[in-house]
Amino acid sequence: MTPRDASDDPHSRWSDLDRPPLNAAALRRGLVREGGLWTGLDVVARTGSTNSDLVALATAGKAAEGAVLVAEEQSAGRGRLDRRWTAPARSGLFFSVLLEPSGIPVARWGWLPLLTGVAVATGLARAAGVDTALKWPNDLLVTVGGEERKAGGILAERAGEDGVVVGVGINVTLRAAELPVPQAGSLALAGAVSTDRDPLLRAVLRSLEEWYGRWRAADGDPADSGLQEVYTAGCATLGRSVRAELPGGRSLVGEAVAVDGDGRLVIATEDGVQEPVGAGDVVHLRPA
Repeated sequence: MTPRDASDDPHSRWSDLDRPPLNAAALRRGLVREGGLWTGLDVVARTGSTNSDLVALATAGKAAEGAVLVAEEQSAGRGRLDRRWTAPARSGLFFSVLLEPSGIPVARWGWLPLLTGVAVATGLARAAGVDTALKWPNDLLVTVGGEERKAGGILAERAGEDGVVVGVGINVTLRAAELPVPQAGSLALAGAVSTDRDPLLRAVLRSLEEWYGRWRAADGDPADSGLQEVYTAGCATLGRSVRAELPGGRSLVGEAVAVDGDGRLVIATEDGVQEPVGAGDVVHLRPA
């Protein structure tokens, strides 16, 4: 019998029976194999940020390529522009992976967040039956009640000279009353056929291993690996009026017309100029 005080503790594994804990041992058996990308997988009950933790381990030489760190809850999860990412314990998938794309030109490393987006969308389509669109450069969108909602995000950070830590946050069972902002969503609210986080995580990591292998085999070339074509097909930003808030306080308004070979969003302004944007915060101004 579950002790009464355990169920009242929001961090207890019994605090929400609809949100069981991940099975770390089973995940390792299914994902860590000789010759595969994933070399280790750890699940922690709670941490500040899996990205920060894994960057620190990699920088100290205590983590190898293929390390996966998963948290049941993050107290200081971060998105782009240091935005906070918080969610109830065990309501989502919050994990980071260490990649070391040695031999790939550094100029092509900027494709890693976009590659991860493609991999996540592919994995979720297979395991959750949910269509996930990609908002450039790093948001995962689902449809809830006919409206486009953000259900996840991706953050890539350098780890020393040779590594990149890519963090992923996905809202899985977040309920309407738990949404941090009206624009947020979750797989459950989008009608997922499954919200069992174990098979969802396995599907996403297997998809990421597949896409990362294809990209590496093509020497990081987004066209030869098929990455650029697939990303473009799944990018909800293209064909829409957008406003890009750029570094330095400048903004750019126009139509998003392409994602170029460097992973930049090409915006066509009203005066006919096409300007590639490599970094910035993009707002969709017109519905798809």
